[in-house]
Amino acid sequence: MASLVPDADELTIGELADRSGVAASALRFYERQGLIRSRRTVGNQRRYSRSTLRQVAFIRASQNLGIPLAAIGSVLALLPEGQSPTREFWIRASECWSAELNARIRQLERMRDLFTECIGCGCLSLDQCELINPDDKLGALGPGPHRLVKHPQPSGYAGRR
Repeated sequence: MASLVPDADELTIGELADRSGVAASALRFYERQGLIRSRRTVGNQRRYSRSTLRQVAFIRASQNLGIPLAAIGSVLALLPEGQSPTREFWIRASECWSAELNARIRQLERMRDLFTECIGCGCLSLDQCELINPDDKLGALGPGPHRLVKHPQPSGYAGRR
């Protein structure tokens, strides 16, 4: 484990990896995606500002919520270079993502509740299909778990929801 000088303004990739718990390869990936930045020394070694620690923590916390990296990058782009995400920044970001997260929660709850009765997923539960999806009207929508994923209903479909 690389030791970090307490008042060091910059971190090597090894120090950042050790402190953040994120593999150096992931840090290089984050950098290629524009999520974090480094400067290069004359020997072409990466150096990260201390604020990058909080940026990496923000990225990991956001990923744990299921936020796509592109969305995380869009929010991080609002930070001035070298600035750490603050509590206020996290609150604003979570407000931006709140509707999406709530929709995802509703979708997961719906999937949980309908999972054993789903149709259109290829399960071929023919004994139930006639009750839930008479004449396979959902089949007109094409393949996929139509009862689990909200899609517009074909005209004339009056099946159970």
